[in-house]
Amino acid sequence: MIDQLFEFAQNHLLLVGAFLLVLLAWLLYETRSAASNGVTSGEATHLINRENAVVLDIREDKEFKAGHIAGARHIPQSKLDDRMAELDNSKDKPVIIACKHGQSSGVAQAKLAKAGFERALKLKGGMAQWQADSLPVVKK
Repeated sequence: MIDQLFEFAQNHLLLVGAFLLVLLAWLLYETRSAASNGVTSGEATHLINRENAVVLDIREDKEFKAGHIAGARHIPQSKLDDRMAELDNSKDKPVIIACKHGQSSGVAQAKLAKAGFERALKLKGGMAQWQADSLPVVKK
C-alpha cells in the first residue's frame, strides 16, 4: 500500500504539490484566525470579571445542563439566528462564545460580528479546555 502511495506521488507531482500547498495555506489560515479572535480560559475569566463579558454557550441542552460557565446565556447554535435579539443589549460588551471543543464557535462568532457585535470572541478549546483548566462549572 505504501509503495502505491509513493508511486502515485511520483506520477502526479503537480497534484501532490498543489495538495500540500493548499494544506499549508489552510493551516496558516486556521492558526491566524484562532489566535486573533479567540481567548484562553484565563483571558475569558479576566474579561468576565473586569469588563462584564457575556458568555454565550452554543451547545445543545443536554451538554449545557451537564455543566456550563456561571452566568452563561444558553442559545444553541441551531437557534442562534432566531434568538439573536436576546443579545442586542450586549453589543458593546465582549461576548465570549463557548462550544464543546472550540471548533464550532467560529460560525457563531461570524454571525455575531455580522450582526454588529464588536467584540465577539471564541473560547479557545471550548468547555473541554475550561474544565481541563479546573475552572468552575454550574450544573443543572
